[in-house]
Amino acid sequence: MSKRRKAEIERQKHPADAAGPPPGSPWDDPIDEAPLVFLDLEMTGLRPASDRVIELCAERVRGDRVEASLTTLVRPDDGAFGNAHVHGIQPEDLAHAPTFAEITDELLAVCDGGILVAHAASWDVTFLEAELSRVKRPERFPFFLDTLILSRRAFALPTHALGSLCASLGVAQSRAHRAEDDVHVLREIWKKIREVLAPNTPRDLWHVRIGQRHARPAIVAAAVAAAEIGRPVRLRYRPAHRGPEDLEFCVTGVRTDLDPPRVLGYLLPSRSRRELRADRILLIEAPPGSGEAGK
Repeated sequence: MSKRRKAEIERQKHPADAAGPPPGSPWDDPIDEAPLVFLDLEMTGLRPASDRVIELCAERVRGDRVEASLTTLVRPDDGAFGNAHVHGIQPEDLAHAPTFAEITDELLAVCDGGILVAHAASWDVTFLEAELSRVKRPERFPFFLDTLILSRRAFALPTHALGSLCASLGVAQSRAHRAEDDVHVLREIWKKIREVLAPNTPRDLWHVRIGQRHARPAIVAAAVAAAEIGRPVRLRYRPAHRGPEDLEFCVTGVRTDLDPPRVLGYLLPSRSRRELRADRILLIEAPPGSGEAGK
């Protein structure tokens, strides 16, 4: 098992993570009004306890507007260096860069009150917390959004590495594994994920769990509402190993006693019966003029 995967598993064990983000802002803000901090770090290696951050970019975004940002090389105070074959950063590039202690105030100001968004996010968050601990400014970020997890739910692709997503989704990438460029790519991929998953709030996306058979509560509520309305809805479903498909569907019932819940009904115009896993439903909305089922 890779060190990155081990770090992801360890973070999933924290009780606070299971409880979910605290109610209210920013997690329950409308998705276009929520402060999101897109983050990418470049490191000297894979060990948060001993390897160091040598470049970072953090952009605080609300909707399409950048509210604050910080992009900088970072000079480890212990002289650590490594992974140049990945990011291309050389020791001489860091000679006049600030230390992490010197950028901490500005970085925390960018992150303050925002939701961290990163690709394979547990990795970046673990390194960020380690660096803050070293400078005696300990912070914990138990709740964040991971575009790797979200892309695995949204798209049926052979691999979901950032570069592969760019190639598959038509996102231009100039310099891979450089923090600022990766953040700009991340924001474009975020837009494409949103188009598919259609979240109302960041909390709705926090509920996306790959491999945990966990249905988004907003989806289950929309399915129950659709059954009560009794009118057809547009439903986006993501079968295993296949891309999303948009269906015109009449919901007749929801089995919330099953894990994950099942949404029962029939397709239109064929009226063929279907039983859909709620954790694989990406969107439920009423067609124009047919009533509101919600998302």
